[in-house]
Amino acid sequence: MRLTPFAITFVLSLAPVIAQADSVGAATAENAIKTAVASPQRSPKNIARDIYRHPVETLTFFGVKPDQTVAEIWPGGGWYAEILAPLLRDHGKYIAAVPPGKGHDAIVALFAKDSPRFGKAILTTLQVGKVSDIAPPGSADVVLTFRNVHNFLKAGDAASAQFFADAYRALKPGGVLGVEDHRLPEDAAGGLEISSGYIKRSTIIRLATAAGFKFDGESPVNANPKDDHNHPKGVWTLPPTYALGSVDHAQYEAIGESDRLTLRFVKPR
Repeated sequence: MRLTPFAITFVLSLAPVIAQADSVGAATAENAIKTAVASPQRSPKNIARDIYRHPVETLTFFGVKPDQTVAEIWPGGGWYAEILAPLLRDHGKYIAAVPPGKGHDAIVALFAKDSPRFGKAILTTLQVGKVSDIAPPGSADVVLTFRNVHNFLKAGDAASAQFFADAYRALKPGGVLGVEDHRLPEDAAGGLEISSGYIKRSTIIRLATAAGFKFDGESPVNANPKDDHNHPKGVWTLPPTYALGSVDHAQYEAIGESDRLTLRFVKPR
């Protein structure tokens, strides 16, 4: 079909309007994230780590919006849950996929302690190395995992592959998998991925693409050039863990938290 000059002009005139609508949506989402991060209800200990974890930039890069269904894998002590659950409470859904045991009990206790913030959060069971319905198939807009892929890798390549398969199944077509983890240099010995807590970019991309994901981008927001990735007790030598206790505490405090990868993957439509 050939367009008349008038039709071409009309179509071209719509382009700025469409682009503006998209940018307004992104700006609105970023402002909502900023509001959630700035909440005085967050734990002071968690707020103190914002300088290392960059939650506004990280969640914006992953495309998180307050009307989405977002599943967080293995939320640990609830650092990101404290931001995501309130962010998604009114117009979206926050799903925490938690392994059985102490971690599960801790998250249940956290959520029960403050039902106005966490009362609408949904808990699902994550079983490392086993098929896990972290969210109903094809229901999630975004699946997020922060510093967990190295833990799956400790359980073996099959356990890692299973996680990525579970995430793929949970996501809608076009949905996003956001991965943050401790960066291991590509020329480092592979065995360090098991012992140090650091993981290679190529390993994460290999596992994700094998599950069907397409690599969609990388952000330097959580990179830390002060971290040389070589510490007596791996990544846990650094804050916030300080595995060596008072030994060289000031040195590791000056480095700060680990150098981290921030990778975005998409489930093809």
